[in-house]
Amino acid sequence: MRVLVCPQEFKGSLTAQQAASAIARGARRAIARSGVAGCVVERPIADGGPGTLDLLAAAPAARVRRVAVTGPLGEPVSARLALLPRPEGTPIAVVESAEACGLARLPAGRRDPARATTRGVGELLARAFDAGAREVVIGVGGTATNDGGSGAARALGLMLRDARGAPLAEGGGALGDLARIERAGGPGPPGAFRGAVLRIAVDVQNPLLGPEGATATYGPQKGVDAALAARLEVGLARWAARCREDLGVDAAGVAGAGAGGGLPLGLLAAAAAGGAEARVEGGAALVGEAVGLASAARRSDLIITGEGRLDEQSAFGKATSYAAALAASAGRPCLAVCGELTSWPPGVLDAEAAGAGRSDEEAMRRAEPLVALAAERLLTRYLASGGA
Repeated sequence: MRVLVCPQEFKGSLTAQQAASAIARGARRAIARSGVAGCVVERPIADGGPGTLDLLAAAPAARVRRVAVTGPLGEPVSARLALLPRPEGTPIAVVESAEACGLARLPAGRRDPARATTRGVGELLARAFDAGAREVVIGVGGTATNDGGSGAARALGLMLRDARGAPLAEGGGALGDLARIERAGGPGPPGAFRGAVLRIAVDVQNPLLGPEGATATYGPQKGVDAALAARLEVGLARWAARCREDLGVDAAGVAGAGAGGGLPLGLLAAAAAGGAEARVEGGAALVGEAVGLASAARRSDLIITGEGRLDEQSAFGKATSYAAALAASAGRPCLAVCGELTSWPPGVLDAEAAGAGRSDEEAMRRAEPLVALAAERLLTRYLASGGA
């Protein structure tokens, strides 16, 4: 029996690598006790959110650099970018939006979604172009922002002005005053942006606007209350309208445009203005392709995936739903381990919560042994049901 273990990070407690190791440890115990001959293969994954850079930067000869960029509230922060070599000599760059403007950078008392900016993400891309990259993978997710990527677009050569012609303030709270968008020149060396390829890896499939959009769905975790939500939604709608009218970029039908507080729209707008190619992709599929997950699934008898919380959002582009879909395509059963369990996506046969009956503090503090125990219980149950 060959078991493929492919979780994403357990947010706030375990990296994808740590989660894979813990699940594999529990799975090996269950297999050993059952008497079934088997092996366990670890293949951690990511979905475009935090952890994407770490996984892709594990490639041979990859180089990771630290650069200073603008943080979510305007202060300088140190952020990483990775350069992955290619045979033709031009590296692929990997950046993660959370490195520049991640929610984890701000304690709850400092979160300010009206002012928070994605400018640092655009600055990371500019540094990637400086390093010679012509293709950049941008992991979108885990941000403290709700500015529709307008900050990133400004760092990449756009100017946003109000009706008086004055530059707009940073943050989603100012977008309601946007009157026009101007091209102000590209980032990095002259012409570096033109002809570049931006692969925007999203961790959800939510649209930009509406009841399932960026503000309504993810605003509350960033500190958005009802009054501010209305203002931010108006601002995003205004930003989307100006992008459509001034640049010909329409985000209305783009699945995943609501990821990262609408960050994909700003990247699409900057690319259109600067002569670059940009496309929004499912981050889980992009990372899965890079680590050979589909072929690994076909060579396995059982897939075990997982994430910190399995709920209704897990079906919207998360790595767990991607792993379950690959398992179904390969005709293999799929199980899931999580920290907290509300529901699980289609294709997952059974799931086990590591934090069941534990306080949040204990579940986070003892995440590794608890996840290993949950995996052991889950696989023991599966084997007892005749699943081997």
